[in-house]
Amino acid sequence: MAASEPLKGIELIDCAKANAKQGIEVAANLCGYGDDLTEFRQQLHQACQQIGVEMTELSDLITEQQTVLQTGGIEIAPDTASEL
Repeated sequence: MAASEPLKGIELIDCAKANAKQGIEVAANLCGYGDDLTEFRQQLHQACQQIGVEMTELSDLITEQQTVLQTGGIEIAPDTASEL
């Protein structure tokens, strides 16, 4: 659900991070900026600077943990419950 007003600060970062995989157009829209990608980028960059996060593009907000959770990984486990 898109925000009714453009988000600012940590709320903007959280929303942008959660929607970064879907692309900048979707993230901007869901964060309340509609089609105004320039304003979205500026506000997001400013919000990141305020908390000390270096960001040059939206994909910088995607963490390795998010990538592993979505793509999956390998499972390391014993062959049976009795063989550890």
